[in-house]
Amino acid sequence: MPSVPGVLTAAEIRRTGEAIAAMQESSGALPWFPGGQTDPWDHVESAMALSATGLFARAEAAYDWSRRTQRPDGSWPIRTVAGVVQDHGIDSNFCAYIAVGVWHHYLITRDRDFLERMWPTVWKAIELVLRFARDDGAFRWGGDHLTHAMFDEAQLTGNASIHQALDCAVRIAQEMGQPEEAWARAHAALGAAFQRADEVFEPPGEHSMDWYYPILGGAVRGRAGQELIARRWDEFVVPGLGIRCVDHRPWVTGAETSELALALDALGDTDDAVALIASIQHLRDPDGAYWTGLVFADGKRWPVEKSCWTSAAVVLAADAVSRSTPGNAVFRDVRAEILAG
Repeated sequence: MPSVPGVLTAAEIRRTGEAIAAMQESSGALPWFPGGQTDPWDHVESAMALSATGLFARAEAAYDWSRRTQRPDGSWPIRTVAGVVQDHGIDSNFCAYIAVGVWHHYLITRDRDFLERMWPTVWKAIELVLRFARDDGAFRWGGDHLTHAMFDEAQLTGNASIHQALDCAVRIAQEMGQPEEAWARAHAALGAAFQRADEVFEPPGEHSMDWYYPILGGAVRGRAGQELIARRWDEFVVPGLGIRCVDHRPWVTGAETSELALALDALGDTDDAVALIASIQHLRDPDGAYWTGLVFADGKRWPVEKSCWTSAAVVLAADAVSRSTPGNAVFRDVRAEILAG
């Protein structure tokens, strides 16, 4: 069980996992909060936290939901509420992330039956995602499921996440003894696109995710990653409170702070990562869940919700810095280059 000395005990982390499980719907879906929307990316992130806290049956129920609700083309709707589709569109990053979750669960459990059961789901999802690749190596962000039209923009954050997903997908394929050369080539082309990010992707926006995600997704590491972090540190980091979600707003959020901690840990800056995790404990509720954010200008929580994925991000960051579960390095160990086979 993960723990962060002086910050979070193993029992507290377990309680957070239980709080996530308490939000799970009978279908296995993990919505943003009870009665809220479910999207395929945050659903997987929340399932990963269930795996990291030893709630394996709950995690597998979540992955079974992904398996059952995947559409024939390999995609999932962008948004559902209580099983009713609210947005039929396709987000390529949302669809790719299943590979990260499945590989993470397998790393922790070494459950071969689970991997074999989920392999067709991963295969269909990644094959669908590859259809969104552009000639420059980047991936279009999404498309219309009904007309099959694709939106040409390539977003920085989504592509960084796809970079990690392709690495995990190749690892799964290799474990299954399946061909992965096309996926490895797509991963290499995307990594090369990040070497000329200014030319390829939409300009970074005001959100902190556009700042740290190239590191979190493994596309930028080493000295380049450290320089990238240093460049906008003062814009986003609010000492003792966390990081801003948006650079000009007095609003810190637990998920973004935890993801930055994961990125720093991947760069070897684990002490700073621990300090970030400590800084957002003001968002922890007595039930173990985490409030989404705090408007520090007036001391009010906003939005007034304990989001499943915020709690999940805290758990995954705690696991990474404590090196606790066998899946703790799923972000740290993303490969910049893949040797096929």
